[in-house]
Amino acid sequence: MKFVIQVVSRGEVKVGGQVTGAIGRGYVVLIGVGKGDTKAVADKMIDKMIGLRIFPDENGKTNLNLETVGGALLLISQFTLYADCRHGHRPGFTDAEKPAEAEAMYECIIEAC
Repeated sequence: MKFVIQVVSRGEVKVGGQVTGAIGRGYVVLIGVGKGDTKAVADKMIDKMIGLRIFPDENGKTNLNLETVGGALLLISQFTLYADCRHGHRPGFTDAEKPAEAEAMYECIIEAC
C-alpha cells in the first residue's frame, strides 16, 4: 500500500469539469493498493498518516498533526502509484491490486478515516 500525502491550504478534485471533492486545510492523499494489501496494513498506514506531525506550530516547527489543526482529508484512489517503468516506455501495473479488490480496500480506508 502506498500513500502520497500533500499538505494543502485547500484542495479539490474535478472529474469532467465537475468538482467531486474539496477540502480546506489538510491532506490530499493519493492511495495506491497493491497485491496482498490487507486491512491491517491499511489501519497501520491510516494511523501513521493521521498522527504525522507535519503542520507548523506557532514557532514554525513541524510539530502539529491533522487533528490538532482541525484538518480535513481528500482521499484519491490512484493505481498508477504502482507503475513499473523500469523497462521500455509503457508502464506495467502487475503490482497493483485488481480493480474490484482495490476499490473495496479504498472504501474501507475512507470508512476508517
